[in-house]
Amino acid sequence: MKRKPIYVELKMKTDMDKIWACTQKAELHQQWDLRFSSITYLTRKSEASPQSFRYKTRIGFGLHISGTGLTRSSINEATGVRVSTLAFGSDQSISLIRHGAGYWQYRPNPPDDSISFITKYNYETRFGLLGQWFDRILFRPLFGWATAWSFDVLRLWLEKQIPPAVSIQRAIIHYLSVILLCFLWLYEGIVPKWMFPGAGELDVMQSIGVFAGYEPELLKWLGAAEIILGLSLVGFHRVRSMFNLQIGLLLVLAAGAIAGSPSLFVQPFNPVILSVGMIGLCIIAHLTIRDLPRAGHCIRTVPTKTKGEQEQ
Repeated sequence: MKRKPIYVELKMKTDMDKIWACTQKAELHQQWDLRFSSITYLTRKSEASPQSFRYKTRIGFGLHISGTGLTRSSINEATGVRVSTLAFGSDQSISLIRHGAGYWQYRPNPPDDSISFITKYNYETRFGLLGQWFDRILFRPLFGWATAWSFDVLRLWLEKQIPPAVSIQRAIIHYLSVILLCFLWLYEGIVPKWMFPGAGELDVMQSIGVFAGYEPELLKWLGAAEIILGLSLVGFHRVRSMFNLQIGLLLVLAAGAIAGSPSLFVQPFNPVILSVGMIGLCIIAHLTIRDLPRAGHCIRTVPTKTKGEQEQ
């Protein structure tokens, strides 16, 4: 089974010394790269020797994958291009990756004083055909995404001085808020409006007294709209107007429910409480959109022939 290399390229408005330090110093590298929990450089025999290192990656439930690697750097004095080659592998039986190799390239762009940071790497897997299929379907796409997302975390650090820990925390808060909002919209659309309208939602609709005779149909349409709204968050969670729209709809829905049945206001888990909670999540998601790391900022397609390959 042919293994397609992982390729990621991202242009960063920074200088060579800064990006070199953040990628070549282990204590800085491990801060922005999702693929590693820790990186430790080992003592080398001489400056001319390759730099050996040990890495660990936490995979949950108290388990981690550890491995070793070698890296060597070179500089093209004529072009200013730097290349860091890498070989890595793990002897752990639970590690999907057996061994691999690749490079990092740092390519200056004089016209706009930026650096194109590029990586291309590939690896061999364990567990035979099963491991190959698992890698192809799930692991390799996820590993490539993690590489690209980490590159954007590094870009934000270098360009806007946003520490990786802040970017990662902001992303966790944003995506958790979006997931909860998506779940609540889907639940409200499916369970009380489609599956069990007689549990109370239909009574609220009928108490408004505006849609006489059409309440069951309108309730289903409202449920469908809430389902669509929840699903739309998957593709538009970076659009601020999406959360402004939700806040407006939540205010309208809560006001309509209370106006039609004022007794709901004093009941536990009433529409007001639910709407306030969801509005709070909308505000949090809205605030955390700014400078949110994104793998989509990176180029993921391997050029016909990269300059990195020419330089090597």
